[in-house]
Amino acid sequence: MEGSRSPLTRRLAALDRRLVALLTGIALIRPLCSVTGLTDALGRPFAPLALTVAISLAWVLIVARSDAPDPLGTLVAAGLCYALAAIVLSGVLSPLLDGELDGPLARPFTIVPLFAVNALWGAVCGLAAAALRDRRDRRDRRDRRDRR
Repeated sequence: MEGSRSPLTRRLAALDRRLVALLTGIALIRPLCSVTGLTDALGRPFAPLALTVAISLAWVLIVARSDAPDPLGTLVAAGLCYALAAIVLSGVLSPLLDGELDGPLARPFTIVPLFAVNALWGAVCGLAAAALRDRRDRRDRRDRRDRR
């Protein structure tokens, strides 16, 4: 029944779930640095911005070098999975560390924007990864053609 599946369903089925999970784990470094106090020790706003840039670069380079058939979809999925994981992490850790619920679950109106911003972050990184991969592929084709 491949023909009856929607384009979105086919696109989601083609994603490398292990790669999405890896990228989500890399992004979770940012909230974990915040929870452990490393972000405060390194200084705000520098530390969160530096971590975001480093995570973005890692995402772009990993996906550009991977065999993922859909860099844009892979990184949008990673952004959405990161948003979900950050919500869950906040919901579990804030009562343990602060004694009360904090974060998106305490302010539900922030959940939709959180998903939107992280999907956008993934899309920007996905476009960059696709552009890098396209540039590499063109260079490789040119090099193969020149060797003939």
